[in-house]
Amino acid sequence: MGRAEERRARQRGGRRAAPRSSSGAPTAGIGSAEGGRAAARRAASRPAGRKGGIRRLFTWRKILGTFFGVCLLGIGAFIVLYLVVDVPEGNADATRQSNVYKYSNGAILARTGEVNREMVDLDRVPKAVQHCFVAAENKSFYTDNGVDLKGTARGLLNTLSGKGAQGGSTITQQYVKNFYLNQDQTVTRKVKELVISLKVDQKMSKDEILAGYINTSYYGRGAYGIQAAAQAYYHVDAKKLSVEQGAYLAALMQAPSQYDWAVASDTGKKLAQQRWNYVLDNMVGQNWLNAAERQAMKFPVPKEPRPAPGQEGQKGYLIALANRQLAQQLMKDQGLTQAQAEQAVDGQGWNITLNIDKKKQAALEKAVTSQLTGKLDPKERKVDGHVQAGAVSVDAKTGHIVALYGGEDYFKHYLSNATRSDYQPASTFKPVILAAALEHDAKTQDGQPIAANTIYDGTSGRQVVDHGTKVGFGPPNEDDRNYGDITVQTAMNKSVNSAFAQMGIDVGMERVMGVAGKLGMDTKGMQAVPAQTLGSMGASPLEMAGIYATFANHGEKVTPTIVKSAEQQGRTVKMSDPIGDQVIGRQAADTVTSVLTGVVDDGTAQKSVRDNPRRNGQQVAGKTGTSDENRSAWFVGYTPNLVTAVGLFGEDLKQNGKHVPLYGTGGEPRVNGGGFPAQIWAEYTFGVMGQISKFDLDTKQGAAVQPSESPSPSESPSESPSESPTTSAPPVSETPSEIPSQSTSSPPPSQSPSQSPSDSPPAREPTDDTTATTDSLLNLNGQ
Repeated sequence: MGRAEERRARQRGGRRAAPRSSSGAPTAGIGSAEGGRAAARRAASRPAGRKGGIRRLFTWRKILGTFFGVCLLGIGAFIVLYLVVDVPEGNADATRQSNVYKYSNGAILARTGEVNREMVDLDRVPKAVQHCFVAAENKSFYTDNGVDLKGTARGLLNTLSGKGAQGGSTITQQYVKNFYLNQDQTVTRKVKELVISLKVDQKMSKDEILAGYINTSYYGRGAYGIQAAAQAYYHVDAKKLSVEQGAYLAALMQAPSQYDWAVASDTGKKLAQQRWNYVLDNMVGQNWLNAAERQAMKFPVPKEPRPAPGQEGQKGYLIALANRQLAQQLMKDQGLTQAQAEQAVDGQGWNITLNIDKKKQAALEKAVTSQLTGKLDPKERKVDGHVQAGAVSVDAKTGHIVALYGGEDYFKHYLSNATRSDYQPASTFKPVILAAALEHDAKTQDGQPIAANTIYDGTSGRQVVDHGTKVGFGPPNEDDRNYGDITVQTAMNKSVNSAFAQMGIDVGMERVMGVAGKLGMDTKGMQAVPAQTLGSMGASPLEMAGIYATFANHGEKVTPTIVKSAEQQGRTVKMSDPIGDQVIGRQAADTVTSVLTGVVDDGTAQKSVRDNPRRNGQQVAGKTGTSDENRSAWFVGYTPNLVTAVGLFGEDLKQNGKHVPLYGTGGEPRVNGGGFPAQIWAEYTFGVMGQISKFDLDTKQGAAVQPSESPSPSESPSESPSESPTTSAPPVSETPSEIPSQSTSSPPPSQSPSQSPSDSPPAREPTDDTTATTDSLLNLNGQ
């Protein structure tokens, strides 16, 4: 009995040692049994241990019971919802209303027209084209029950947790959103979408659902439905679409504006082609397309767009950017996909007020006309027909886009030159290199801090050295001009490629591109290679205006914003603050500004800006840029309050927008940043700037202030010139003959380099800074 009770006590968690005798040895016999019984009684009277309590609380029966109870409740709730929620009346057209766009002062800029839609029966769409949409969006469409339970559950969870945009819905669900509901990302809408999709799948045939889907979807270019899309992109009726064209239209639905060939960036075009290939490959996998036919197919480049009425002149460019930025805000706030956000903006009854100042907008348009387009004669000079101008003007304190020039006319040139990023910014990128050096307290390879008065070797074609090793990169200066040893200030003034190429290696190209990204350049996919010091990547006037506005704003990030407010049926969308965090230190930003005043007063922008009679003592900072083979020319300049980027681009529209040189434009041998772009900038800025202002700079470096230290020599580790610099090649005949002032705003070096910059022998100095990259140099950037 004693042993049995002891075992039971152990099972209850109350095991205790047998009583011991006074000598410490365990007792035996009856005493041992009595001790066991006592231990058992004590164990029985003691409360159960914690472990035993948890086991009793979470038994398998209770867990399974709870699980099945929740499932039953869920099923019951869904049955109730299924019975209660009816299929509503379709509202695809009822919710379409014109958007109203206003200037910042409330004056009407434009009203969008009626919705571009024409419903067509499915039998008017080729069967192969129908399959394109199924292959793109929902391969199981013909066999599923209209819903994707996993995708819907994932979407519900992400909506509840505040995560981003969700795709993956079936064609039936997307049709329900388009025709019966809306694009809102709420739990209520998602649950309704699920229930209605199940009912629609039961009541309608698959062909009816597919017809509704392709007739209510948004394709970009203001086109709703496949008939409008076929006309907008290929100028044909839907019944005449080829499989290749149908696959492109199906691909568009993922991101209409990003994949629109007429306005897509290089990245956007690659993504569009990848999506097009995905659609066709899926069709082969579903046995809807022969593999041999698939291999023979070529990408069908869409036709030029036909803008909607009421968007002539600059209006279309302003509206396009406003729609894009509002859609981006909706994606951020509501977790919409890009396609959903674009559809939620276009023709949805928005009242949108822009930051565009009506007077400044008129002044910018007038400046382009008087300083550029009014001087062009395409009949006399073929090149004059290839000139495209783009400009963006930003209030540096608020980040508001106050004026924008997208091209001659939205009806004539659909792609906005203000936002396109397919041309090199050239030497306007050099201030970013200096900013990276200052931000990271970088030093030359002989240990000298990089500052405005640091000495670099300005010999044209000088091979860049990385701690004694040549990196295989030696860019020529404009006209192959040698400068010898010069300060960073002078190198910026004269835009000396060789000096900044070495500086990029000294700082580290990863750091340079990192700072470029922080300042606002889209560096995704860019290689951090030495060729980038020449500004050989792509950038838009909008990006460059944001970068320079961040300099003007003492290093606080400025994201240029065109939308002031957006209202729709009583609700207001709050746009993100254009002024962001401190992305580079104030001293670094202010030093860049100080140095850039030298470009205006003693460098490549003298004639157009420094000597302009309308300047009236206004302090100005800025930088010129002229790209390889004169395909683009830039001036990005700013006063303390107003930043404006102006770009000129050579584009042959008859050759599908091919980049072409600008030599001979307007009768000038070569288009430099200090020419037409700087002239447009000066005419506009000095006409609208108002009261004269000065930069408030927290720096002791650069042309705007007296440097506190003498220049420090920074000759290359292995290639310091020992003789007077010479011009290894005569200036090219295209170079204008004006001779800028040879004075420099930085003091002479206290330790005399081998040759003073002012003693350079060429008979004349270049008026700008052509980035003379060769094909091999561009290949370093993958271009």
